[in-house]
Amino acid sequence: MTTDTPDAAELESLIGAALANDIPDAVIFADAGGAIRFWNAGATRIFGFSRDDALGQSLDIIIPERQRVRHWAGFQRMMETGQSRYRDDQMLAVPAMTQDGRTISIEFTLAPVRDKDGQIAGLVALLRDVTKTFLELKRLRSCADR
Repeated sequence: MTTDTPDAAELESLIGAALANDIPDAVIFADAGGAIRFWNAGATRIFGFSRDDALGQSLDIIIPERQRVRHWAGFQRMMETGQSRYRDDQMLAVPAMTQDGRTISIEFTLAPVRDKDGQIAGLVALLRDVTKTFLELKRLRSCADR
């Protein structure tokens, strides 16, 4: 059975849909005010909030209180400039909160999302739970320090 090869625009749309909806990592889009406007199944798996529970909420639902000032300063910088203070090839690693109040370790990348006029409409993040890796590295370091 053969299928027609999609053109570039269709292929971009298909890949975008697969990345947004089917990837096991969390994909979250927050608008310029920090309200969650997109929440995929990976985000539900990692953070525990259903899509319905997360949509319209502030990103504060996943940001530990002690991290919020720093987070919002970085968020504003990205909204104003489209640039993070981190290198493009650098994964950001921070603590995050789950619905049941647990703290987990996540790594993520960010990208500004622009509207049809080229203005930054919000930020999209691709996040991965790396808690097991973080805890194992912490254990190995403590063993090495003995």
